[in-house]
Amino acid sequence: MANFIIKYLIIAIVIMFGSKYINGISIDGFQTSILVVFAMGFANTFLKPILKLLSFPITVLSLGLFLLVINVIVVYIVDYFIVGFRVSGFIPPLIFSFVLSITSTVLGWFFDKD
Repeated sequence: MANFIIKYLIIAIVIMFGSKYINGISIDGFQTSILVVFAMGFANTFLKPILKLLSFPITVLSLGLFLLVINVIVVYIVDYFIVGFRVSGFIPPLIFSFVLSITSTVLGWFFDKD
């Protein structure tokens, strides 16, 4: 449980720094960053598989490139529901989703040991 909390706090800090360096992403404060972490976790767990299933034909036709669009859609869904988190454009949420994926993967290497 402690690893889970530490991992999500580190991701929240990365989100705060990411919002400062990625134009088009803005976050009001650290509390909003924590809400974004939990909302992204929820969206990636429950909404993203549904979006992947619904968009399977276009994903196959685009040789998987449509998955990038799905990542951007998930970030925009979180933007819609979290007050204080604002996203604009296509490239900023794409970069944001890459940064979160890389951070989560690296933290998984250190904290998800069984």
